[in-house]
Amino acid sequence: MRNIQRKSFLITATAALLATTLLASGCASDSGGDADLSAPLPATVPPGTSLNISVNTARVALETSGELSKLPFTVSSWPAVQAGPDVIQAFRGGSVDVASNAGIPPIHAHATGLDAKIVGVKVRKTANYQLATAPGSSIRTVQDLRGKKIGFSPGQAQGVVVLRTLRAAGIDLDDVQLVELNSPQFLTALQARQIDVAPLGEPTLTKYLEKYSAQGAGAVRTEAVDALSVLWAPTAVLRDSAKLAAVTEFVRFWARGEVWAWEHPQEWIQAYYVRNQEVSPDDGRRILETTDRPYFPNNWDAAVAWEQETIDLVTDSGFFGDSFDADELFDRRFENIAAEAVTAPYRTQEAQ
Repeated sequence: MRNIQRKSFLITATAALLATTLLASGCASDSGGDADLSAPLPATVPPGTSLNISVNTARVALETSGELSKLPFTVSSWPAVQAGPDVIQAFRGGSVDVASNAGIPPIHAHATGLDAKIVGVKVRKTANYQLATAPGSSIRTVQDLRGKKIGFSPGQAQGVVVLRTLRAAGIDLDDVQLVELNSPQFLTALQARQIDVAPLGEPTLTKYLEKYSAQGAGAVRTEAVDALSVLWAPTAVLRDSAKLAAVTEFVRFWARGEVWAWEHPQEWIQAYYVRNQEVSPDDGRRILETTDRPYFPNNWDAAVAWEQETIDLVTDSGFFGDSFDADELFDRRFENIAAEAVTAPYRTQEAQ
């Protein structure tokens, strides 16, 4: 039997979240709207259209570059909802129309019956998580993970990183203790030594090590790459012709915002890493040096294949039920939207 633990202090909160999600799913509907999901994307946004957008990096980039005022629709709110399970709950409740996540939350959503589609794809080829260790931990290499308690979120990118890391190292799931948490709970669990290790990305990793490295906390490098960053939206949103038009435009602004951040590193470090994420300018520069140039493919075949590999990995590991066709997750009408919004160097990964 797979060795998975759930910390007792999370049971009440998790049960409440599940109840809220089920209630919201009973109220939400994917059948409304006037737009056919196979029809061409609309060319203009009707006046008065608004979206609730959960993409913090886009908000910062568009505000700092001055592009925010050029959006042809209103952003009603920028909800601070980032973790995949929280985004799924917000989609069900109708409080978020479009969000940015890794590739696994759309898979999780599909497994729980939420109909949503990927409308934007950005690809990376370098690892963006490291395995942070608890203060005083003896873990120094990936092979030291045997027998250890690992923070594990099956519906988030961090969970996939754990599964890919263990598979690459030849470590069976029965040889570790997976402690099921949402990623925002990793820090508390590490600090309290309730887990031995958890995958952390930047700038969270930097903040954690600054505070706890003197107490023996560290980071173990993993080569597991979380290859996709996606924009996605519930099909209920995409069936609304006005919102569909606004989402189409936002995909363009999102892609151009990512390019602006890459081409204006000093402004981005100050606006995002220093002011928004509250890390030092030096740490911001160091983090940015490990970041890939934005890449928006104009063909999603490789992205679909990556999602299929991830689906097969999590289902083979016993999560999310049966496998399914990854192409179901993508709205291919959007395949060229982001790529056509940026210049040629950002449509070719080899140009990095």
